[in-house]
This record gives sequence, C-alpha cells and structure tokens, in this order.
Amino acid sequence: MGEVRFDDIDGLNGEAGEFSGWSEPLTVSQEMIDQFAELTGDRQWIHVDVERARRESPFGDPIAHGFLTLSLIPNLIPTDALQVTGYASAANYGAEKLRFLSPVPAGSQIHARSRLIRAEARNHGTLVTREVEVAVVGAERPALLYGMQVLYMRGS
Repeated sequence: MGEVRFDDIDGLNGEAGEFSGWSEPLTVSQEMIDQFAELTGDRQWIHVDVERARRESPFGDPIAHGFLTLSLIPNLIPTDALQVTGYASAANYGAEKLRFLSPVPAGSQIHARSRLIRAEARNHGTLVTREVEVAVVGAERPALLYGMQVLYMRGS
C-alpha cells in the first residue's frame, strides 16, 4: 500500500478493501495490565488477580482489558498500511463499531492489520473509516474489530 492525499477522495476510495499485512507483534504483559488497571480504576480480578484467574477464570489466566487492547492500536498500525498525507491535522472522530471477540491472555503477543473502508468529504476535510483487526498471534479469531474514524483536516 502506498500514500494518498487526504483530499483525494476518489484515490482513497480506490484503496478500500485490501487488508495491510500484519504489524510486528507486541507482548501484553501482566505489568501492562496492572498499570492499565491502576490508571483506569478497573481492577476486576479477571485482569489483576493472577492466582484467582488461574483457578476460577474460564480462560485459565488473567486477560487484558478490552480497552487496553484498543488503546494499543497506535503501537500496532502496520508499516505497510495506507498512509494518508497532506493534511494539517487529524482528530479521532469516533468509532463506527467496536467488538471485543476473544480474550487476550496476559503474556500473549498481539498484532494488527487494517483496511480502508471508505473516505468521505466533510466541511473541514476528509473523514476516513478503517477497519482495524487486532489478534493474538496464532489465534484463529480476532481479539477485537474496530471501525476507526479519523477526520483529516486541511490547514486554515
């Protein structure tokens, strides 16, 4: 995949549909999970109590918070993903959809891939919607699917 200017709506939409390759793997450690729990106040035992999770969890180990996995996406965007260029600034616009489909066990490696869904002209620039898939390396089912929307804005 290459580069397309943010205001080239036809060019962007012409790139829709193809997934990028997978990103480099990132290990989700128990330390990361614990730090996220402290930061957010979500200290549910299935995430932070290793012994109890091993005994009582249906997953057999602690699992990462879904929102921790989501928050790691900027570290996981594949280098070969389509690059949007020429804009002055970009802002998170929202989520078209977000699904947590399978757990991310502590200590597992995750990776991601993305594809452009569509680009739409807006008053202040271009709204780009991508589907991002994050998966545990080697798993058959994704851990999450995210319809990420970013507004790429022109300068003043």
